[in-house]
Amino acid sequence: MMESYELSPEVLEDLLKIQDFISLDNPAAAARLIDNFFATFEHLAKWPGSGHSRTDLTLKPVLFRPVDSYLIVYHLQERHGLLQIVAILHAARDIPSILEGR
Repeated sequence: MMESYELSPEVLEDLLKIQDFISLDNPAAAARLIDNFFATFEHLAKWPGSGHSRTDLTLKPVLFRPVDSYLIVYHLQERHGLLQIVAILHAARDIPSILEGR
């Protein structure tokens, strides 16, 4: 079990972009989705193995957890008891290319 989680600076940008985009049509839905992301971060901190690897998307040592149409991408830093969220990406995006840059 991880003790906590941290969000990379890129994830903070991902969250803002997602919220801004969805808020254009439905601010309440955007708020619910952001709340769902944070509830999932808490869940993953308690149960980090509940995600899955996706070698079709990346060979990096990360796991994926779907939330609605998005994928939360995270890395386990077991030595430090920390779960690091490295990306939140819409599943229709070019995930391999985006993750290559992170």
